[in-house]
Amino acid sequence: MKIPYGKQHITEADIHAVTEVLKADFLTTGPKVKEFEEKFASYIGSKYAVAVANGTAALHLCAMALEVDSNSKVITTPITFAASANCVRYCGGSVEFCDIDPETLVLDIEKVRQKLESAPKGTYSGIIPVDFTGYPVNLEAFRALADEYGLWIIEDACHSPGGWFTDSAGTQQNCGNGAYADLAIFSFHPVKHIACGEGGMITTNDPILYKKLLQLRTHGMIYQGDDRLIENHGRWYMELQELGYNYRIPDILCALGISQLSRADEGLVRRRAIAAKYDAVFASSAVHTHVPKSDTGHAYHLYVVEVNNRKELYDKLREEGIYAQIHYIPLHKMPYYQQHGGQGISLPYAEQYYSRCISLPMYPSLTDEEQNFVIEKVLAFAK
Repeated sequence: MKIPYGKQHITEADIHAVTEVLKADFLTTGPKVKEFEEKFASYIGSKYAVAVANGTAALHLCAMALEVDSNSKVITTPITFAASANCVRYCGGSVEFCDIDPETLVLDIEKVRQKLESAPKGTYSGIIPVDFTGYPVNLEAFRALADEYGLWIIEDACHSPGGWFTDSAGTQQNCGNGAYADLAIFSFHPVKHIACGEGGMITTNDPILYKKLLQLRTHGMIYQGDDRLIENHGRWYMELQELGYNYRIPDILCALGISQLSRADEGLVRRRAIAAKYDAVFASSAVHTHVPKSDTGHAYHLYVVEVNNRKELYDKLREEGIYAQIHYIPLHKMPYYQQHGGQGISLPYAEQYYSRCISLPMYPSLTDEEQNFVIEKVLAFAK
């Protein structure tokens, strides 16, 4: 038996959706891209969505659209995949890390506030909160803080499609819906909720940013409309106005994404059932869990626990064919960020968390038998 921490689930319907595109006229830049964008925006609750090559490309385009440059200084969490910070560096900006809340594991807003208060206004440009493991950041609170200091927000929602938090008015706010963040991004990597192989999505409610993203996604070209700077030579005419990238996504992957999106709620129900079982079983053990508050809808991309002797548990689970994973090595400890502002920084909660964390198997096709086997081995270790 081999049980990974996460994996894709491909159905006959998914395969049929892809083969239909293979038989059609467009393999890329065709109608499936727009269809995927519209359906995803509807699912999340945003006005606009822009499909791109992957989640990292999504972050990079967000930073470009918000005009991050060498004068920009951006705050984010150290407990995230490197791309959440790297996107700022791609544009020449600098990154500063703030510690996490030890219970929710997301960026601690009070630590961010302290950092902002300790520097002159105008020092920082933006904040990139991450819905780590699928736990939704309270973006209403972050929006108020960002507005106070004139900052933009990019929500890294790669772990949280279908997640939500409750705002001060009692309204359920879906992760990535654009109500509080300027831009949000998602990933369609195989272990994510929606698996396209690769792929990403940017959501926003800002029409100016939306238009900018569409241009940057395709080399910075303008193909039609009234935005061209010189005369139209004919239907073939396109105009390069600024440097963009080829960050487009093929119709093949969008067709798979549309099919996967149709089962997104079903997958989320299963993820939450798996998490509830883990929560109940580990509640009276030496395994520390992170149970969400009742006013949040956790999306459970990951199920993380904390234990003493984490390395020993990791090795023992692998011996049993259980391929747990560690998420993540704190970014400020990475050699690259040690050379770019991380040296000498102490973030005790992030560092303590990393020393104890391990991600257990969490994906909709995980069977009850497989989960029971995982639980048995973890409890045996904990005793």
